[in-house]
Amino acid sequence: MNQTWGSIEQYNTVVWHWPIAVYLFLAGLSAGAIISAIIIKWMKGNESSPWDGIIKAGALIAPLTIGAGLLLLIFDLTRPLHFWKLLIHYNFSSVMTLGVLALFAYFPVVLIFLLGVFKKELCDEGPFGFLAPLANVAYSLARPLEIVTFVLAIGVGAYTGFLLSAMYSYPLLNTPILPLLFLASGISAGISGNLLIGLLFFAKSTKSENVGYLHGLDFKVILFEAFLLFILFVGMHYQGGSTAEVAKAALTTGGLASLFWLGVAGVGLALPVVLNVALPHGIKHSSGFVMLNALIVLAGVMALRFYILYAGQTFVG
Repeated sequence: MNQTWGSIEQYNTVVWHWPIAVYLFLAGLSAGAIISAIIIKWMKGNESSPWDGIIKAGALIAPLTIGAGLLLLIFDLTRPLHFWKLLIHYNFSSVMTLGVLALFAYFPVVLIFLLGVFKKELCDEGPFGFLAPLANVAYSLARPLEIVTFVLAIGVGAYTGFLLSAMYSYPLLNTPILPLLFLASGISAGISGNLLIGLLFFAKSTKSENVGYLHGLDFKVILFEAFLLFILFVGMHYQGGSTAEVAKAALTTGGLASLFWLGVAGVGLALPVVLNVALPHGIKHSSGFVMLNALIVLAGVMALRFYILYAGQTFVG
């Protein structure tokens, strides 16, 4: 029996399992959602309340997904009740420590951003009036807050790639391409998440030009992701030796190769590009297609996270 077609749980080299893959997806989604929301907020016509639905969607998605991801990460620890030790013991030469510090700064900042965007609903007319002073600060200092949030989001989006690339004995992970690939795919997921939630729940305040802009931007980011994956495997091939063998095995061996070609390359990259090129303008800019395309992209980004995490640990030369 060819064991490579069995469960990926059989490989004793795999020490980071599906909760880490989901966390990597949620962290990238959070960063991408706030990045794309701020981009829209900086565009002409979106500088003042009432906010566009895309901005509202990003303000909601960012804290919810990073919060869920952090909870998942805590429960995946061997001793989850001791997670607080990560907040007081630092090793500044460790990528994980730098990531924890970035998340420690990022999470409250996106919550403050949320308060600024939903000031009326949450504080002025809602049940969180006691947070009104903080919401007023977020509203009055919106631009500095957005700049800080944007920079931190880029750090969080890239950090997940840096975390994996620090695993020196894993050729597929130990590459400088990975942080940029994870940042790009996170932005793609964030754009899709914002489009989906914006159109589902805030359609009346979602301007069509903003939807069209993000939809077009997502198309470009997907092409950039495909280019980065191409560079990743071509670079590994030309390194030769065991690194080249790892690249070949990761693309041709068993279920993980199927996940790459069907889930990552097929669903996540090729399908959105083909649909956007082949379909008539009226269809591909309809709300129904934009939401369907967003779901396809999100599935592809999740597949990419699972593939990189498992293939990177499985194929070690």
